[in-house]
Amino acid sequence: MTFSGALAQLLEILVALALAPLLTGWVNQWRAWLQNKSAPSLFQPYRVLHKLFNKDSVVAEHASALFRSTPYIVFGCVLLACSIVPTLSTDLPLSQAADVIALVGLFALARVFISLAAMDIGTAFGSLGARREMLIGFLAEPALLMVMFSASLISKSTSLATMVETLAHRDLAIYPGLAFAGVAFTMVSLAENARVPIDNPATHLELTMIHEALILEYSGRHLALLEWAASLKLFAYSCIGLALFFPWGLAEAQAPLLLLLALPTLVAKLALGGIALAVLETLSAKMRIFRVPEFLATAFLLAVIGLLVHILLAT
Repeated sequence: MTFSGALAQLLEILVALALAPLLTGWVNQWRAWLQNKSAPSLFQPYRVLHKLFNKDSVVAEHASALFRSTPYIVFGCVLLACSIVPTLSTDLPLSQAADVIALVGLFALARVFISLAAMDIGTAFGSLGARREMLIGFLAEPALLMVMFSASLISKSTSLATMVETLAHRDLAIYPGLAFAGVAFTMVSLAENARVPIDNPATHLELTMIHEALILEYSGRHLALLEWAASLKLFAYSCIGLALFFPWGLAEAQAPLLLLLALPTLVAKLALGGIALAVLETLSAKMRIFRVPEFLATAFLLAVIGLLVHILLAT
């Protein structure tokens, strides 16, 4: 790893840490505007994180070391996933070091730890949220892998950086398989990030919440890390979707100056994606929990159809 490569990788990590809460604030602001409500400040997520980091963490007496260490593990897994995703460049050290299977594994590892921590205290809501989270993960991860494999057939590689670089250098062409994969990826992203119609992050109803039930017992810096990790996860999924289906504007070298030039393009694409997410959430209603398996099964079916369509057209 060269010095310029390490500096470029550090710059990408810092961009993810800085822009993730901003993306969350942008989506919340547009959703409030579309619902004709008074919108919160764009920087409200930063203020919430600052307030939580300055508070003391209250932990139950019978909480184990797993409960205390989970926020750091989850934050580390999601941050590492963000460093693997080619947000600014396809030629970064960590982007070349892992493939899409390792990327999905990092998200799965974070899910397992947060679910175990929710059940560690023994509260009813924590166990309820953990069971629902594992149900969603059990159905969403295969669909996500099928989406990645559909794109990997074009590049003949499971490396996300290679896939994005291949798609970016191809002439403007229509891949029917990627169209099905794009719809499936959107559905999986909504489920993985606890967005409407799967979950509503703006509500705290005990019988319907999933993500909020997992972090109900956390406070202070532990809650701040989990909230920051949730924003990073939304940022990571947004960047994965932009890299796979809109792979333009990425730097092709490790030079930090080129990464800075690619930053405005990334911000513009994230802004448009945030508006699209807010519109989708405004037009959708939260579905009942027993309909979620049907929703994710549809996403898996679309991803498989995209995979088969590409195989049939390639032969």
